[in-house]
Amino acid sequence: MYSSIHRTAEAAAGRLNRINPELARVFRQSYLNTLDTTVERLADGTTFVITGDIPAMWLRDSSAQVRPYVKLASKDEQLAAMIRGLILRQAQYLLLDPYANAFNKEANGNGHQQDRTEMGPTIWERKFELDSLCYPVQLLYDYWSATGDRSIFNEVVRMMMTTIVDTMIVEQHHDSQSPYSFERDDILLPSDTLPFDGRGTRTNFTGMVWSGFRPSDDACKFGYLIPANMFAVVILGHIESFAQQFYDDAPLAEKAKKLRNDITFGIETYGVYNHPVHGPIYAYETDGYGNYNLMDDANVPSLLSIPYLGFLPADDPMYQRTRAFVLSPDNPYYYDGAFAKGIGSPHTPPGYIWPIALIMQGLTATAREEREALIEQLLATTAGTGFMHESFDPDQFTREWFAWANSLFGQFVLEWLEEKDATVPV
Repeated sequence: MYSSIHRTAEAAAGRLNRINPELARVFRQSYLNTLDTTVERLADGTTFVITGDIPAMWLRDSSAQVRPYVKLASKDEQLAAMIRGLILRQAQYLLLDPYANAFNKEANGNGHQQDRTEMGPTIWERKFELDSLCYPVQLLYDYWSATGDRSIFNEVVRMMMTTIVDTMIVEQHHDSQSPYSFERDDILLPSDTLPFDGRGTRTNFTGMVWSGFRPSDDACKFGYLIPANMFAVVILGHIESFAQQFYDDAPLAEKAKKLRNDITFGIETYGVYNHPVHGPIYAYETDGYGNYNLMDDANVPSLLSIPYLGFLPADDPMYQRTRAFVLSPDNPYYYDGAFAKGIGSPHTPPGYIWPIALIMQGLTATAREEREALIEQLLATTAGTGFMHESFDPDQFTREWFAWANSLFGQFVLEWLEEKDATVPV
């Protein structure tokens, strides 16, 4: 099954084995981990993808886990069918509840059913994260770009895109128009719930879209999460194009275009901070009232991931200044230790570095030497398991089974190997 993926894995591992046998081993098992352990094709033709050690499907993680495989879908009908099935299941979930971030395979009542929000038996968790509306559209765009398969653009997908745009428009006016609130009583950290009766801290209208939670599932300090809004700008461009090209839906295209322009204006007007060391940079969060959260988080979308999201190229001066900030001690979640250095997260203990952030640093680096150093660092921090983890410090790691990091590592190594093959004979 998925012969194109296995052929790619074996061919790359063969080349890597001549460079570093341990890298070949880690690459092969990490690259195949999502397909081997998290993907389930269902009787209705859809696909359910768990994150790894949690038996639920996150809209974000499921998209990110399979994204490294999509470009091979044109050569592998089984792979194409799996991805189509995932897109359709994501569409069904978003139509069920666009405010939920994670879902059960069926209406079994698993998950955080005691949270004070509009839960249901198919919903695992209902933390509203703007990026959860973005990832399925990005996966749809990647699939279409790879395969040219027009059949995916059915009525369910059109309804999904309409729901995404309409939800974003409401959340431009969260304080006055949104029905959403969220509170959790059995919290481990304050970031597990939203303050002010579950409505979050107050925001001023900026044109951007409010988000209750970050891609880490931690509550936002300020409601406008800049990297997530950048991602929204990108996917709204896709929705506008799809609405015109496949549905002749002028109202949807126009709404997506206007919303895209609103958000872009908000990012550039309210999301830029003049840092005393780094100069003008993008903030991580703002409230539109002049308050900024200056940090970056390991989870994607992040400021570090701006080129990966497609918002700006890696050599853009604004991105380069922002990147210099997030990869410095001025970012409170950047850790530089004796064995590793990189970005962590308030989601995990202080000092823990995330492989996803190291991989993203490599995917967005402009220098080959930086990428090679990061591969060596990642290879040295698997704790002998041969897999990527959620995070690590010198003594231990979190989450032995974290498929997103494994898939992303596979993508990083493949891109690095392609570059190496193009410049130095292997």
